[in-house]
Amino acid sequence: MKVSLDQIQAPIAADMEEFERKFRASMQSRVMLLDKIMGYIVKRKGKQIRPMFVFFTAKICGGDPLPEATFRGAALIELLHTATLVHDDVVDESNYRRGFFSINALWKNKIAVLVGDYLLSKGLLLSLEHDDYDLLKIVSNAVRELSEGELLQIEKARRLDITEDVYFEIIRQKTASLIASCCAVGASSAGADKATIERARLFGEKVGIAFQIKDDLFDYGTDEIGKPVGIDIKEKKMTLPLIYALQQADWLTKRRVIFNVQNNDGRKDRVQAVIDFVKKSGGLDYAIATMQRYRDEALTLLRNFPESPSRTSLEQLINYTIEREK
Repeated sequence: MKVSLDQIQAPIAADMEEFERKFRASMQSRVMLLDKIMGYIVKRKGKQIRPMFVFFTAKICGGDPLPEATFRGAALIELLHTATLVHDDVVDESNYRRGFFSINALWKNKIAVLVGDYLLSKGLLLSLEHDDYDLLKIVSNAVRELSEGELLQIEKARRLDITEDVYFEIIRQKTASLIASCCAVGASSAGADKATIERARLFGEKVGIAFQIKDDLFDYGTDEIGKPVGIDIKEKKMTLPLIYALQQADWLTKRRVIFNVQNNDGRKDRVQAVIDFVKKSGGLDYAIATMQRYRDEALTLLRNFPESPSRTSLEQLINYTIEREK
């Protein structure tokens, strides 16, 4: 039986409500335009998966009830992550995020860049005002890795020569580093020792990698999934199913497929030809097996922590992230 996000969140439901109030307060500004934009950002926030990872990890590391540092750590991650998303939409010239208009679509690029800078400064000040240097170090490292991962992907996308090793380095930096930092922040804010913080970080990294592979698999699904089918192929992004399929192909087939990726120009027939090739070559099965391996490794790490309702919820949250349908 599938568990809903509300059921998973049950042990921290009151903490999440308190976090919402505190986070909203941390976003306020005396500049009317900025306050209006902050209100827009808060209203369209997603499932709040990141704060959940922070809170559950803090609890399994002894932070029960949650200390104030845990709420600040979750807010820091949300502020810095939201800043990177606002800037990403400018870089990608994207007019939508999660079905809503992006900041740059509504208020133009100049304002969007300044809003991203403002969010970044709010996060830094929140940490510095409370001497949360350990938390700031963890999250700053994640933001650096996010940027490096994006640039590595851009560099490799030009030549489409991404190997599995490079792919895993990109997703470790782009996606997994953020979930890893959530778990490390949760452990650190609860006063855990260095070895426990590192174990929590590694747990989050493995969850993040599994999460990203799941995201890559959506590209080969049906239109109902919520992500347009073939969007990664249209954008010339090399993901695990395609990388594996190309590794199995002969030279001529490989050349033909890479030509279709490089020159698809949004043409449905060429995108579909790549999708069919990946499915026939076992690319999806290989990616699913790899995703499940990372999930299992994460669960093994998690079971080193004492049994508790929060640990059970974390196990359910891992399964939720890789069984989700959008």
